[in-house]
Amino acid sequence: MTPLDYDFLRKLLKERSGLTLSTDKQYLVESRLLPVARKAGLSGLGDLVVRLKGAGADALTGEVVEAMTTNESFFFRDIKPFDQFKAFVLPQIVRARAAQKSIRIWSAACSSGQEPYSIAMTVCEALGEAPRVDLKILATDLDSDVLARARSGVYSADQVKGLGNAQLARFFDSKQEGGICRYVVKHAPARLITFKQLNLMHDLPMRGPLDVIFCRNVVIYFDKETQRRLFQRFARLQRPGDLLFIGHSESMFKVSEAYTLIGRTIYKRNEAPP
Repeated sequence: MTPLDYDFLRKLLKERSGLTLSTDKQYLVESRLLPVARKAGLSGLGDLVVRLKGAGADALTGEVVEAMTTNESFFFRDIKPFDQFKAFVLPQIVRARAAQKSIRIWSAACSSGQEPYSIAMTVCEALGEAPRVDLKILATDLDSDVLARARSGVYSADQVKGLGNAQLARFFDSKQEGGICRYVVKHAPARLITFKQLNLMHDLPMRGPLDVIFCRNVVIYFDKETQRRLFQRFARLQRPGDLLFIGHSESMFKVSEAYTLIGRTIYKRNEAPP
């Protein structure tokens, strides 16, 4: 892959996914995109770039972006935000929405589904499996393949490590497939979630308002300007007082004035300027 090929791929990935790659990440691009090139019957990344520059390359471009997007996830990742959501955030929202009895939560960049299912399980633990509020969780991701896995709600024994026996028994059915144990999310948490494909770099189609947005371990891969634009879009979907969860390695410092930090990774939507 030539420097010009790498520069083209860097620009393409930033435009389509927000992913910002430094000049020293060529090895990462090669390791992830060579299988894409071979699957397309191409000899290498140089030919892949030629194909991407040609007409009718939308499907191949989608494969490239999905291959480069990190899809690491597990249940109750960084447990503290879920503890805070259960103990403080959810009861507060239920009281605030007592009249409307409608709560909307968005899990952005949900990957293979562990985050939205963790949110749904937390809701069931806090409010019961038949909550008296109209609570819905929207889970979105750019990658159609991981969304399909998320929608199935099927996980391996390794993927449910860390969950307690009580949680496994309450929220999963186990089944044997060819001698391998699989865990399937039960109806009670699964029914709360709707999965949709969505590119965070595009205009957001939802109308809001959204009581809570989870966008954790996502913007760490974006440059500051891309982060700023994304948080502006989020702010338009939330009312003053609505909450945004981000990752423990992420910050809004000098990025957005629309939110105020109120917890380790929790931000509150500020009052709109006059």
